[in-house]
Amino acid sequence: MKTTSPIRVLIVDDSATVRKILSDALRNAPGIEVVGTAPDPYVAREKILALNPDVLTLDIEMPRMDGLTFLKKLMDYKPMPVIMISSLGQASAAATMEAFRLGAVEVLAKPNGPYSVGDLANTLADKIRACAQANPRAFKPSPAVVAEVSAPTPAPVAAQPVVQPISSFVPPPPSGALPGFASRRIIAIGSSTGGPQTVAKIVSQFPADMPPVLITQHMPAGFTTHFADRLNKSCAMEVREAKDGDDVHPGLILIAPGDFHMTLQHTSAGLKVRVAGGPQVCFSRPSVDVLFASVAQLVGGPALGVLLTGMGTDGARGMLQMRQTGSVTIAQDENTSIVYGMPKEAARIGAAAMTLPVEKIAGEILKQISQPFVRKAAAIGR
Repeated sequence: MKTTSPIRVLIVDDSATVRKILSDALRNAPGIEVVGTAPDPYVAREKILALNPDVLTLDIEMPRMDGLTFLKKLMDYKPMPVIMISSLGQASAAATMEAFRLGAVEVLAKPNGPYSVGDLANTLADKIRACAQANPRAFKPSPAVVAEVSAPTPAPVAAQPVVQPISSFVPPPPSGALPGFASRRIIAIGSSTGGPQTVAKIVSQFPADMPPVLITQHMPAGFTTHFADRLNKSCAMEVREAKDGDDVHPGLILIAPGDFHMTLQHTSAGLKVRVAGGPQVCFSRPSVDVLFASVAQLVGGPALGVLLTGMGTDGARGMLQMRQTGSVTIAQDENTSIVYGMPKEAARIGAAAMTLPVEKIAGEILKQISQPFVRKAAAIGR
C-alpha cells in the first residue's frame, strides 16, 4: 500500500511559549510532523540543514537576526514555503507585508490567551498543507519559467449545474433599470495563499483612471489595512481597506477587511460596498465566493472576475455565477500559481473563460475594459 510521507515542519520563534503552542496545535494534525523548533535564525539555519523541513513557520521579531533578514537569506540560498507568524502590532503587521515581497506565502496572527491551541490547530494545519503544495518556481519566477508559459487556453465550457446564489449575503437589486449602469465596468479579484505578491504584480500595472476594483484576499484581521497601505504606495490607483458604505468609483481599489465579507449594494446614492460578518464560506471570511456572487447578481455582464493562487475552492462557484451572467472571467495558470487550487477548480467547472500566467493578466484586463461592453446571453451551465 502506498504511503505518503508527512509534511515536515520547523518552527522558528524566540518565545518558548509560542513554540510550544504551535507544536501542540500540530501534535495531532494528520499528515504533519513537527521535526524541530529553533529560538533564532542561527539555530534555524543548522536545523534546516540537518532536518530538511518542507515548511517553515517564522517569527519576525527575534534576537541576533530579525525574521525579515533571515527570510531574505533563506530565499537566496534555499527557497522553501514560509508562513509568517506575526503579532498584530502595527510594526509587525507592516513587516509582514515586506515578508510577502521577500517570498513568504502565508501569514497567521501570533497566538495568545488560554484558547489559542484550539483556535489555531485547524487553521495552522490547513496553512501548512497549502504551503507544502506551493510551486517552487513561483517564489521567484525566472525568465526561463516565464518563457515556457503557454498561450492563454480556454477553460472547458461543458454544461455545468447552475449554482444557486449565495443569497443570504447578497441583497437583491432594486426594481427598475439603473440608467447607464450596463455600460459600467467593475473588476473583482480573489486570492489566497501566495496572493499578496501576486495581486501586487497585477494592480501595480493599472492606470489611475481604471474602473473600480474589489479584492478579497484571505488574510487575518489586522493585516489587511497594511496590505492596502503597501499597495497604495506602489499603485497609480487609490488603494484602501474597505469600510461599510464606501462608494465604488473609478480610480479606487477596495480590499475586504480580514474577518469580514465584502459585497456590493445599490443605493439611491450609487453603488457601495457592504462590509459585514457572517458564517464562513468555503472555510473563509472574507470569502471570494461571496464577493463574486454579489458582483454577478448586482453587476453581471460588465464585470470582470479574476481568480488567483490559493488552496481550496473558494471563488470557483461565485466565478461560475459571474460567467453565467456574461462577465469575462480569468483564472491564473498552474505554472505561475504558488498554489494551484482555487484557479484549478474554476477551470475544472468551466467558470474561467481564460487561463493566463500572472504576467499576462493585467494586460488582458486592460484589453477587456478598453472594448465596449456588448450584452450577450451566457450559455454556460444552462
